[in-house]
Order: sequence, then structure tokens, then C-alpha cells
Amino acid sequence: MIRAASPMLCVPVVQAVTIETDDGGRVVDLEYVNIETQTGRSASESELLNGAVVDKDPAHDDMPTSVEDGNVLLLQEPIEIEETDADASLQLESPDQLQDFLDKEEKQLREKVQTIADSGADVVLCRKGIDDLAEHFLAKEGILAVSRVKKSDMSFLREVTEAEIVSDLDSLEPSALGSANVEYGDDELFYIEGTGEESHGVTLLLRGSTEHVVDELERGIGDALEVVAQTVSDGRVLAGGGAVEVELARRVREYADSVSGREQLAVESFADALELVPRVLAENAGLDSIDTLVDLRAAHDDGEESAGLNVFTGDVVDTFEAGVVESAHAKQQAVSSATEAANLVLKIDDIIAAGDLSTEGEEPEGGAGGPGGAPGGMGGMGGGMGGMM
Repeated sequence: MIRAASPMLCVPVVQAVTIETDDGGRVVDLEYVNIETQTGRSASESELLNGAVVDKDPAHDDMPTSVEDGNVLLLQEPIEIEETDADASLQLESPDQLQDFLDKEEKQLREKVQTIADSGADVVLCRKGIDDLAEHFLAKEGILAVSRVKKSDMSFLREVTEAEIVSDLDSLEPSALGSANVEYGDDELFYIEGTGEESHGVTLLLRGSTEHVVDELERGIGDALEVVAQTVSDGRVLAGGGAVEVELARRVREYADSVSGREQLAVESFADALELVPRVLAENAGLDSIDTLVDLRAAHDDGEESAGLNVFTGDVVDTFEAGVVESAHAKQQAVSSATEAANLVLKIDDIIAAGDLSTEGEEPEGGAGGPGGAPGGMGGMGGGMGGMM
């Protein structure tokens, strides 16, 4: 699935990383690249959006579904009746008392909504719940409200809209509001595009036919973003298709000729280990690994340092020209980590071997009185038993 969708998604991934790279071109902040998923549509309809996407519906049917360059309030507090910290019970003696109690609740909600309206907010994105009556009042004020917004979305929306996250309506100031174009699409998603000068953040909206498909896409795109970001930050790429491993193995073997004794065997074994990568690559592509390795070695012996395997045709090609490259940082880390792991295993083997040698020839604990002396003890016991007979 990832392979089939990769031609369509590779460009949005690179664009997302490019947009969130600073002017120097070396610092990429993936915190400002959000991934959202939606099922029921083809993966080819996935897209890169400037801003945020919120998978929610308007809190009330009478609310507007689009706001252009509106003031956005990010609210952490629920727009509901405040509950007491302790359990309490009320005893009402007449219907008038009940109505008075309900009127006070309504007044409390009206005051909350009026505070929001007085701040100039056109859109309210609430982390928690909104009371049904409060939704009605917000709709009458022409305010678009969304409840139960995810915590992760709130943090991202703060960057997109340049709004502060307000945790107490009593301290709400107009300066805490952000700005954005908000539209509720036919696909039942809110598209929020920041309009401020310092607004930043993009969203990769991944679509797929089922949950399984979008989950696979999300994992693959997450890995792709990390690789592209690392490559952009590092600024170096290497030829892919096993070209690096074969060239390194060739140079290591040349170095082995200058090493004498048993160390030469270790150096040559290291070269063989490097060539395991193109071997496995050929096998996974359904090719003969021995023939492929012979062709790769011949190409590198002729000075073709970028010669690697084209897994689609089985040919040895210049992978730089073919556009098959790998991150230099990732390759360096892989070789270094594999070498350290091998050294660790060898050290463990040395410790075990040394332990075996240290115990060789030692007499078991207990001597004749130990397990080895048991037969004599049994004999004595037998004599004692004979005397008793």
C-alpha cells in the first residue's frame, strides 16, 4: 500500500519539510507538521494543507460553517454550569424555587457567552464540553463553536492561529485571540488556515479506504518525514542500491592487503559483512545474489563508485542519476551501530571463554567428603548395617 501511494505522497512530504525549514535550510521542526487521517476515500486524494484540520462538527446547526479572517478563541475551560467540589442536595418547596434555580443557571451560561462575544471572538475551539443552552446562545451571537477538541490539536492550533490557550474566561482579553480562515468542508472536517504574520504549521491529510490503510500510510509517512528532515538538516546524501556498501567493501579489502597476520582475516570479514546489504537487497528483489554481487564488484573495480542495483530491472546502474539516494547520516549511524554491536558480542564471548578457562582442572568443592566421597560413605553405612545384621 505504501509503495503504491508513494509517487503521490513523496512530493507533499518534501514540501511539508521544506515549508517548516528555517531560512538557513538546516533546522527542521517537525512539531509544526501535523498528520491527520480520514477513511472512506482513496489514498490518491491525500493532500498537504497550509494550516490545521479538525475532525469535528459545529456544536449547533444554526452556527456559521465558514468564517473569513475571524478572531479565534482557544478555550481550555468548559462552557457549562460550574459544578461544586462536594456533593450537594437541594430541597425545593415550590415550583417557583425550581424556576429560580434554572434561571440562575441560564444566567451563568449567558454571562459566559457574553464574555466570549465581548472579546470579539468569531470562532471558539473548546478543549472540553459546551452546554446545549450555551450552544444556542453562541449560535444566536453568530459565533462558530467546536467542542471536545483534542489536546494535541489545541497545541498545534496555537501555532497556526497565533492564539493563546485561555484557561479562565474571567481573565479573557482580546489580545489572547488569534486569527484564521475557518471553513467546514463537505467531508465534515474543519479547515483552519492562519492569517497572522507569524502563523506557521502544515497538515498532511492522509486518506484511505479503511482504518488499516490509513494506519499504514500514517506509519510510512511518519518515517518518511523523519528521513527527509534528517537529510535536509545534514545536507548530505549517498548513492543507494547497495552502492555505498560495495564501494566500502572494496576499499576495506585494499586496506586488508597492508595488514599482516590474523588481523587481515578480521578486516576481510568486515568487508564481507558490508556486502551482506546488497546480497539481501538482491534476494528480496528475486534476483541471484551471487551474480548481482559479481556485477557490482566489477562495476566498482572499474571506478564506478555510484554503481548500485536497480531492483526493478535487475541491472547495475548509477543510482545517483537514477534518483536512488540515502541519507548519509542514517548510513553512517547504521554502520557504526552494527560495528558496536559486533564488538559487544565478541567481548561477551571473551568473558565466557575466560571464565571456562579459569575453572578448568579445579577440584569440585567438598573433596572426598563431597559428592565424590559419597560411595565411601555408603560403604561405611553398609558395614554398619552388616554389623547390625
